[in-house]
Amino acid sequence: MSQPNEKPNFRQSNVYVVMYSVILTVLCGLLLAIAALGLKPAQDANIEMEKKQNILSAAGIKTATREEAAKLYEEKVSAYAVDFKGQKLDKVSVGSLDLVAEWKKKPEERKLPVYEISNKKGEKADFFVVPVYGFGLWNEIWGYVALKGDVTTINGVKFDHKGETPGLGARIATSEIQDRYVGKKIFKDSKLTPTFMEKGEQGGGSRSIEAFKTIENKVDGMSGATITGVGLSAMLEDYLKCYESFFKSKLANNKVALN
Repeated sequence: MSQPNEKPNFRQSNVYVVMYSVILTVLCGLLLAIAALGLKPAQDANIEMEKKQNILSAAGIKTATREEAAKLYEEKVSAYAVDFKGQKLDKVSVGSLDLVAEWKKKPEERKLPVYEISNKKGEKADFFVVPVYGFGLWNEIWGYVALKGDVTTINGVKFDHKGETPGLGARIATSEIQDRYVGKKIFKDSKLTPTFMEKGEQGGGSRSIEAFKTIENKVDGMSGATITGVGLSAMLEDYLKCYESFFKSKLANNKVALN
């Protein structure tokens, strides 16, 4: 038992507990910040490598390793930006563009990346790959659309998401859904008509997955993920229309007639 005139122990006081908690919190936060800064270059490099793999994958070029992707990207891909009118922006570096920041702008104000893929960089493009960005049911969705050299036919797509429902909307990141876009047309009657996803998987009959292969600008939907499908279609319409002038300039250069 403490004596009446004994001084209280500071370490047992409320002030000490509060000060200790504050100092510990600050130190932990500082250590986390230092760790994050130290890891950022590696994280940025990983993000960049994943982007290169996704661009190549959308064009049907599979890579076993990130090193292989980096080599093929360097050999085959020419990256540049265009504006809403399809004009090339020579002073804009694609690597400096923030797709999210561009998405928040009005379509006519966006700087739009283009990735030309050729057998050898500088030769006639075999594919044109463009990024797309939008919103699904719960959060952002994004991806890449690869068009064949005719700029009218989808060669492949690569989609991903931040928080769609597993087993439902999250299926946009699977080959099962992405393969449905292969071979679809983005122009109909001389007008840009991005491929739309119909409501739900229709099963058998005239609206089976096989039947959808004969419809140029529609794909079978996803059961239980209607809103994600709507968001996916809106994303494609929004971004492909931003590139419409660019696509038509390529069509004119290649003297491709639209049906």
